[in-house]
Amino acid sequence: MQESGETKRVRLLFRIALVWAAIIAARLVHLQVVSHEEWKDAALQQQEREVEVPVPRGTIYDRNGKVLAKSLTLDSVCVNPRRIPDAEVAARILGAVLGQDTGELQAKIEKAAAAKRGFLWVQRRITREQSERLRNFNLDWIELRQETRREYPSGQLAAHVIGSVDFQERGSSGIELALDDDLQGQAGAVKLVTDVKQRAYESTTESAALPGEDLTLTIDSRIQYTAETELAKAAINSGAKSGSVVVMRVRTGEVLALANWPTFDPNGKLEDPHAITGRNNLAVTVPYEPGSVFKVITLSAALETTQLRPESPIDCHRGALRVGNHTVHEAHGGYGILSLADVLAKSSNIGAIEIGKVVGQANLYEYVTRFGFGRPTGLPMPAESSGQLKPVKRWGSMTLPSISMGHEVSVTAVQLAQACEVVASGGQLIRPVIVLKRHRGGEAEREEPRQASRQVIRPETAITMRAMMEGVVLHGTGRNAKLNGYTSGGKTGTAKIFDNVTHSYSRYYNGSFMGFAPVKNPEIVVVVTLNRTTGGAGYGGQVAGPVFRVVANDALRILDVPKDLPENLPENLPEEKVQPVNELSVDGLEPEPDSEPVSSIPPGLGAASNTPTQAPFFSPTAPRDPNAPTGVRVPNFRGRTMRDVLEKATESGIVVEVVGRGIARAQAPEAGAILPAGERVRVQFDR
Repeated sequence: MQESGETKRVRLLFRIALVWAAIIAARLVHLQVVSHEEWKDAALQQQEREVEVPVPRGTIYDRNGKVLAKSLTLDSVCVNPRRIPDAEVAARILGAVLGQDTGELQAKIEKAAAAKRGFLWVQRRITREQSERLRNFNLDWIELRQETRREYPSGQLAAHVIGSVDFQERGSSGIELALDDDLQGQAGAVKLVTDVKQRAYESTTESAALPGEDLTLTIDSRIQYTAETELAKAAINSGAKSGSVVVMRVRTGEVLALANWPTFDPNGKLEDPHAITGRNNLAVTVPYEPGSVFKVITLSAALETTQLRPESPIDCHRGALRVGNHTVHEAHGGYGILSLADVLAKSSNIGAIEIGKVVGQANLYEYVTRFGFGRPTGLPMPAESSGQLKPVKRWGSMTLPSISMGHEVSVTAVQLAQACEVVASGGQLIRPVIVLKRHRGGEAEREEPRQASRQVIRPETAITMRAMMEGVVLHGTGRNAKLNGYTSGGKTGTAKIFDNVTHSYSRYYNGSFMGFAPVKNPEIVVVVTLNRTTGGAGYGGQVAGPVFRVVANDALRILDVPKDLPENLPENLPEEKVQPVNELSVDGLEPEPDSEPVSSIPPGLGAASNTPTQAPFFSPTAPRDPNAPTGVRVPNFRGRTMRDVLEKATESGIVVEVVGRGIARAQAPEAGAILPAGERVRVQFDR
């Protein structure tokens, strides 16, 4: 039977359909079996994307919990140029919200689209109001990504300590740079599954985020503010090019303030990444010749290694001393015989040289290194300098005399503070610290580990040095550093700046003062340096002493340290003259500026000398008893002349402080009181 045409057509269609079905089945087998992984990966690339989960940078606090640096979370705008239907419309929308030029923005979008780029940053870290307006448009080609911006609420306060960050939120200076890894933490990662409009409907955590550590510094913002304010005033008034102040707490090494001038605002942009003007932490990174403040180390070494004592007479050669081929002169006049204590108080260069001769090269070098010079203090600050101290084998004939009075050696302000703390703490070298504790979200707060202290001079040497440094403030070159209501000790320093071009000392000075308070039980150490001051106003006692006075007084008040001077006596008279009982001059001492360095001793001059050291002139009289009788009843000094008071005090075995001139008008403690051991009587004189 012959098939009809209709049946043939059906059969043909069936065969075609069967072949088509076979092709489809084969294709499906190929797609789902043979090429399954390949197409699965392609699909996942379209549906899945990994997004970095940023973590906030750690917050920096001062010791009282005041925020010094924090990170704010803000939105940043990006677009997918390939999905923008109309570049002109997009530019108008974005430009109106973000305040950008629409023409420039349109050109950027069109250029990115032509290059088939799927991502373009429009603006980083926009305001919350701008974010809200862009979200309300609900456009799938606009994406808001969260980023952080570093903020410094107190502006310039402690800027050199905290530092700053760059545009990527990475530390660029200060603590921000030194502890960048700890503050930064580790960003996490999340995998998102999105729909056709790139809207996420599922997420899985790829790696957990590790927040940055919060740091609590030892800085006290109140003391820091005073230090910065007073330093700026002194620098401007003295014409100094720069300066620094370091305040440390005795026995802990905690840096309560570290100020530098000029300063900067870390909230501002650093146009030139290589510019360091105003951003250099001078107290840590820039060493200088300390001048007379270094005599504290020379005299400490003498008390430790020789027979010299505070009352030992030193021949100061009437202001001129021949050393090798050079003659050393005092800056203002000269002295004959001075006690070792007065060499410090009057800041005699020649006296320091004579003392250095007795100490000797090996001993002096050993004690300079014991006090921490020649190596970094270990503060977590970028580029800390170790200063410069030549080994003994490289010392020339003028090195021992020069170092004895603070030349041919360079130090930082932080090193000076560490050295001064040796005296204040009873002979222990305590490394300065600036990080108090750390904290990370979800973890317990951790105290910052401290380095163990070590004894570098005997406690009795430290106590003797404290008394002599008090003499500097009472009747020596440091009278401008005298505190209100507190005893204090310290040392002035004035060093001419050596000009490497002319190979001679210039007319500019480094004026400094380092000191502590109170004397018997020191709580703080303060070091003030002013660099490149000019003329007589540039001496350390004149420019740095007043800064010490204000900063130390304010710090002691903030720390609630009890006053150790009588409240019922004037504490800061304009014409005040103070001297210990054993000074025989009843007319008081006129103020004297610090000794200046001598231009005839350039750094590094001369070869090693084998000339034997010259012994100082010793007094045949018996030394004073440092343990004067105590527990005695205080005589009535009122109405007596200064000479009568001094003679009466000597007979009674009492140490007195005399204030002013003329006749004794007031005293503390009052007559009849029992004087406690180690205390002294303060007598006010007036004409």
